[in-house]
Amino acid sequence: MTLLRLSPRALTRCRFAVSPLAETVGTLLNLERLADPRFRRWRDRSPARRGLFDLSARTKYLPDPLAVPPDGGLRTKLSDELALVAGFSDFSVRDSVRLAEAASWGDRPDISWASADGLAKQIAEDLAEAWELFVRPDWPRRRAVLERDIAYRTELLAAEGWRAVVATIARNTSWATDDAIAFGRPGHPDRIIDDGIIFAPHTEGTGTWTCEFPPPRFAMTYPARGRAADVDPAAGADLARLIGDGRARVLLELRVPATSTELARILGVSLGTVSAHLAGLRSAGVITGVRSGRTVRYRLDPRGWDLLAAFGVPVSSSVLDQARSSGADGFRS
Repeated sequence: MTLLRLSPRALTRCRFAVSPLAETVGTLLNLERLADPRFRRWRDRSPARRGLFDLSARTKYLPDPLAVPPDGGLRTKLSDELALVAGFSDFSVRDSVRLAEAASWGDRPDISWASADGLAKQIAEDLAEAWELFVRPDWPRRRAVLERDIAYRTELLAAEGWRAVVATIARNTSWATDDAIAFGRPGHPDRIIDDGIIFAPHTEGTGTWTCEFPPPRFAMTYPARGRAADVDPAAGADLARLIGDGRARVLLELRVPATSTELARILGVSLGTVSAHLAGLRSAGVITGVRSGRTVRYRLDPRGWDLLAAFGVPVSSSVLDQARSSGADGFRS
């Protein structure tokens, strides 16, 4: 395990960000692993593309141009991230490709493509094209998932601190000491972090990776919560037969609190449809809403968690205890 050692200053400067670049990279790695035909046709038009994503999908060390930390918080722009990608020298790209090759598994990757000139600029152009093809059409839904994850973790941070946030990010990430995070990258040296860690969720797959860029800026990219894909399909189908498919999908999504707008984007339905489902679930007493200014964020009532548990949806006792203890903070309308 690699230790990320945080100075006292760093502990006060950890923050969240949305990264269109991380979303694009996560998407491409997932498509590579799935051998998606459309992606493969796009990838195979260029030997460099084919080599880069074949390598990146089976290594513990992503080449540096694919791991640039976001620096714009929730307003990070892909164009700003790609400008940093294009700024790498050929020497630094080749060096990071060799490190990725050394950390790869399976058959030895072909990295002869990295001998070409202008590598970083070409990678930036390829990522921009991939964004248009594979990410941008679905970006409103994806962004809603990312923002909901950040809202959830911000609440967790306020209630329990960074230790609780880090503990929920990934299986291979945890606090080792009061000032160090253990991250599952065996064989890599520990990092001393003074400017905090930028935490950036992505919606694709289960991968977690770290990003570094000078002057020392460090980020950790992790899977966003709130996707219903981890529920046993049989459990979801049984629940849908009882309360209807639309309401079941909303109830499952509310394992992570969300606004009606976020739910509409995530589920790909109209705001009116979501509002109708929310009204029905509120009337049944299985969800509550918490108002913050002009926004209402919906969450499961203890009876909602009990209902999911009755249909075989995994519910931890700690989550249920927390819901019961905070149930009075919500409202029903």
